[in-house]
Amino acid sequence: MVASKATQKLSSIASSWPVDPFRPNIQLKNFLVSLSAHPKLTSEAVQAAQLLRDNAIQRKYALSTKTLQPASMPRHYERLVEGYERSARGAGRPWWKVFFGVWK
Repeated sequence: MVASKATQKLSSIASSWPVDPFRPNIQLKNFLVSLSAHPKLTSEAVQAAQLLRDNAIQRKYALSTKTLQPASMPRHYERLVEGYERSARGAGRPWWKVFFGVWK
């Protein structure tokens, strides 16, 4: 891959990268933009960024239901994602729900 083509491709990947609401001062998008300006940018680096953006590894190595819903706490990962999404919106649980373990 020609260096300028790799630069353009990595810049387009960086522009489509989602913003991390929990680390506003450290964004992967900024790192990818600065990486695209590196003189020794390789096509492998561009391909790796594209695979990360497209969740190719997650599709290739899918997690089983047994892993995602362990017998001891079947809703653990669902609750973790819900908490992350609520926190990103700025909504938290009241202290008494945290204390008593109430999730809804």
